[in-house]
Amino acid sequence: MNSWILYAGLAAVFLGIVGAVASLAFNDDTGGVARSLAAVAAIKAAPDPLRKEFDRPFGERVVSPFFQRLTALGRRFTPNDQSARLRRRLDLAGNPPGWDTDRILAFKMLGFLIGGVVGVLVPLLFGNVLAAIVFGIGGAIFGLFLPNIILYQTAFNRSERIQRELPDALDLLVISVEAGLGFDAALAQVARNTSGPLAEEFFRVLQEMQLGTGRSDAMRALADRTDVGDLRGFITAMVQADSFGIPIANVLRIQSREMRIRRSQRAEETAQKVPVKILFPLIFCIMPSLFIVILGPAAIQIINSFTSTGF
Repeated sequence: MNSWILYAGLAAVFLGIVGAVASLAFNDDTGGVARSLAAVAAIKAAPDPLRKEFDRPFGERVVSPFFQRLTALGRRFTPNDQSARLRRRLDLAGNPPGWDTDRILAFKMLGFLIGGVVGVLVPLLFGNVLAAIVFGIGGAIFGLFLPNIILYQTAFNRSERIQRELPDALDLLVISVEAGLGFDAALAQVARNTSGPLAEEFFRVLQEMQLGTGRSDAMRALADRTDVGDLRGFITAMVQADSFGIPIANVLRIQSREMRIRRSQRAEETAQKVPVKILFPLIFCIMPSLFIVILGPAAIQIINSFTSTGF
């Protein structure tokens, strides 16, 4: 049965190649040009609304309505608290260009459809119906949550980078304030001379202050847009210092020293986690290889000696 299917497939491929060669050999260029001119004339003779519809780009005619339908479908099956969590996660990720709640919901539905279809079709090619059902459900669930995973990882990487950059930024901020600059000017100096998500957040704070927002409110808004504990603690200290009239230079010096201590503590904590993390690769990967290399020749010699003596 399998051989007949193979022969039928080869015959179909052969007939397709023969048909393509024959069409190329007997194709009349004049007829092709005439058909193209007839198509252009038909488009010109079409009604104005239809002609305007064809003049629009493909993205506006097909892609955009398709994503709008996916977005509507995602809103229908997504609770309100999930949308609020997506907006919160977008704030933590820095609101990348082109990313919004509607786009993520659309990609969730698209991933659900593609994952389900691929998960069903691939096992069906091998004739396994049960695996098609299982992989279809698994692929649909994976495609549904894949945008959430990407968004979560983006926000996590951004928070980690902010935490790494914060001690150096505070050192530069302390130097600028002790050199005679005001807090706003020192913050602008740090934002100009550094790069990364922390500098972008400082620029946003300065822009909000230029638009009329108070310093405390702008700093609190920065705390709401991040989940980095060190940055939130620094903002709380600065807001309290601004409220009680405490000299900012002293607060910044203390905060900078604490940030350096916490960075060294995190480095020590990471170093202490290394033996635990390397334990499982050592047991399941490195030790078996060593056993094979060390005990393998001895085992081969023992087997040869027993076979040569006749046991």
